[in-house]
Amino acid sequence: MILQRLARGEASVSELAEPHDMALPSFMEHLKKLEAAQLITSKKQGRTRICALSPDAFLPAKDWLTEQRAIWEGRLDRFDDYVTALAKERQK
Repeated sequence: MILQRLARGEASVSELAEPHDMALPSFMEHLKKLEAAQLITSKKQGRTRICALSPDAFLPAKDWLTEQRAIWEGRLDRFDDYVTALAKERQK
């Protein structure tokens, strides 16, 4: 939910914490873990901490998904060829 919200743009910690039923210190621990994983960044603006998605946070996942898509498209193409050949053979 935090990452979904940040996908729409930057948000303050209090804005991110609002929909969650937990104490602010506990919520901050979640944000620290997301920042340690380099999924989000945070900066201080006056007394407010602003969070944002890291620009390249999801590139490894995107690259992996692109590879998987190519693999599965190839498999489905071969399966389609097999089914088509099988259907032609049964028509004889």
